[in-house]
Amino acid sequence: MNSGNMDRLLAPGLGPAEGERKAELFRQAEAILRAWRGSDSENCIRCFVPGRVEVLGKHTDYAGGRSLLCAVERGVCAAAMPRGDATIRMADAARNQQCEFALSPDLDARADHWPVYPRTVARRLARNFSGPLRGMDVAFASDLPRASGMSSSSALLTCVYLLLEKCNDLGERPEFAANIRAPEEKAAYLGCIENGQTFGTLAGDAGVGTFGGSEDHTAILCSRPGLLRQYAFCPTRFEGEAPLPSECAVLIGVSGVAADKTGAAREQYNRASNAAREILRLWREATGRDDLTLFGAAASAEGAPERIREVLLRPGSASFSSQALLDRFDQFFEECMEIVPQATRALRENRLQAFGRVVDRSQALAEEKLGNQVPQTIQLARSARELGAIAASAFGAGFGGSVWAMARAENAAEMLKRWEELYRRKFPVEAQACEFFITGAGPAAFLI
Repeated sequence: MNSGNMDRLLAPGLGPAEGERKAELFRQAEAILRAWRGSDSENCIRCFVPGRVEVLGKHTDYAGGRSLLCAVERGVCAAAMPRGDATIRMADAARNQQCEFALSPDLDARADHWPVYPRTVARRLARNFSGPLRGMDVAFASDLPRASGMSSSSALLTCVYLLLEKCNDLGERPEFAANIRAPEEKAAYLGCIENGQTFGTLAGDAGVGTFGGSEDHTAILCSRPGLLRQYAFCPTRFEGEAPLPSECAVLIGVSGVAADKTGAAREQYNRASNAAREILRLWREATGRDDLTLFGAAASAEGAPERIREVLLRPGSASFSSQALLDRFDQFFEECMEIVPQATRALRENRLQAFGRVVDRSQALAEEKLGNQVPQTIQLARSARELGAIAASAFGAGFGGSVWAMARAENAAEMLKRWEELYRRKFPVEAQACEFFITGAGPAAFLI
């Protein structure tokens, strides 16, 4: 990567140290392209796609709820060259793994581990966009911890999409113009590629097998450096933002308990999603209404939340107990209607103690009512607060993953060290795969 490309890497908002890290990742990816394509690789397309932190908004997006989000300064760095045929040849530089497949509507997208994401993108684009599509040779390297709750899978999916969009000028296609008019709509479409739903006139298919929303993709495509951004979903809409206080840093503790939505945790993740769907189904059945989302049902009229709770007290679900559905609704309602807006206001007004209390409530609801926490993430959130963090919470799908903590920048490095030491003593087995680092609120994905 030359100095001109380095400047373009830093311009969107990465700090110099992170820029150097990403430059090395690009060098690793480009070495594979040179081996494949020789000097032709000098004119490659480069793409950086960050992971994200879900500051607040646990399991809310697919039900139309709210989230408070930012990108992290770690992510996927990829280099690609268009091909003359419809083949995609792809390599993970870190794992020394490769895969090859066709851009075809009949592609079997099933695969072990990371290839399922690029294969799913390839099949969906071939089904949604008429006319020939060009394949590409692409290599990537990442410093985003895998299965950590920071959306490494969605980042890879987004990366492959952005590169194929560029290689094929998809923005010039009529199907694109009719459905994707803003970054938020592109993020929603990417969420539908992942979950298999139809988006506008772009027909759905099987996706990757998880019933998620577009929160991850929205954070990846719509974040701004130094800001936490509030979104609501179904459809995706920007509601406001607040600065990450200049005197603060974000600390990340990766538990080492994998939160892989394509692995063993998928059934647990989908159960939380299905509970929200079941609440909406029971509400529609009881009232005759046609609300499209649980958020829409809860906001449909004054007194609607109480009526939903009354409906859930009646027998009617073959898959969930009344108490399980009540707990799920209470967590969803309080997170969306109270916690996220209160947290955004507190940050705007620099009321950091109030922000910490609101975040504590979100974490408690995740532990007690959503039920997506494990002992490791519970301990990480609590120990961060005990060490003096302004706020701390687990994030992402749950059932493993990571915890973020906000701390005074002047004390961040020392706190990170103590936080990690406490965790390693408490969970020595999981600590073999843990990771702790400091990040800012980073930029959205960009091409170089």
